[in-house]
Amino acid sequence: MAAAPVSVPPIKLGSQGLEVSAQGLGCMGMSAYYGLPKPEPDMIKLIHHAVAAGVTFLDTSDVYGPHTNELLLGKALQGGLREKVQLATKFGITPDMAEMRGEPAYVRAACEGSLKRLGVDCIDLYYQHRIDTRVPIEVTVGELKKLVEEGEIKYIGLSEASASTIRRAHAVHPITAVQLEWSLWSRDVEEDVIPTCRELGIGVVAYSPLGRGFFSGGTKVIDELPDHDFRKILPRFQRENLEKNALIFERVSDMASRKGCTPSQLALAWVHHQGNDVCPIPGTTKIGNFNQNLGALSVKLTSEEMSELESYAATHNVHGDRCPSKMLNTWKNSDTPPLSSWKSN
Repeated sequence: MAAAPVSVPPIKLGSQGLEVSAQGLGCMGMSAYYGLPKPEPDMIKLIHHAVAAGVTFLDTSDVYGPHTNELLLGKALQGGLREKVQLATKFGITPDMAEMRGEPAYVRAACEGSLKRLGVDCIDLYYQHRIDTRVPIEVTVGELKKLVEEGEIKYIGLSEASASTIRRAHAVHPITAVQLEWSLWSRDVEEDVIPTCRELGIGVVAYSPLGRGFFSGGTKVIDELPDHDFRKILPRFQRENLEKNALIFERVSDMASRKGCTPSQLALAWVHHQGNDVCPIPGTTKIGNFNQNLGALSVKLTSEEMSELESYAATHNVHGDRCPSKMLNTWKNSDTPPLSSWKSN
């Protein structure tokens, strides 16, 4: 297993001045979706451990719980820790997950709610979690711009946004980061979205960089999922697809053995090697797994090894979509109406 580095280097995320730790911490699973909420004292201890280790970029959302993940972070950041972290949260999915909302009044109310739950005066990076395709993106970002000017948020981000939506948003106010699912077996964003971000000087935050745990445990991950784990509905995690995807994990594991690291470290290192404008935010609920993820920073890959890894998880080798067809909007269906169509109430 690769040893964890002594320190986590900072990287510049986007071109607007935000600096974050080279690896972040996704906090969703502490409170939601991956089984029942984990014990609060344990999660606060994990967050404190992460910050002490140099992972200071913390990612949450108002829909995680809903609300309970932000409340957890708010408690964890008491006692002077707030000044040591870069705090990212999101809005745009209603608490019942029934719809996306991006109209100005909703944006403002959501921000006020997050500030209160987090117990902070300002949010470092505020994402639109999913795009409301009923509201022109210019309208939503226009309200976010006002929140920046008022000092409520520092930087604006988008999540699961298409290249055209990113361009339109960026024309209203500079977008600092776009969050996307990007991993060894989820690479469709490389065709258009990633190049657009790089053209515009926008940072990329890679969520689920370990394939929602697949590159940590392979096919056995499905046997260990609790009843309330939403991965049970993902096409890629259905038994028939997972068994076909087993070969990918076997090949990654073989290469990891040759490299002297774990499969998860190898898969995470692949994301780190995409460039210094990319910050993966693997989530975990265990300090041991966190330390292992941190060790990915010390795994070095040659261009030949990168290509070899990519060949294992080529599109034709990956079975099952990353999310159900009826799930929340993804970047592929995130285009919004033209600004000229908007009539404010």
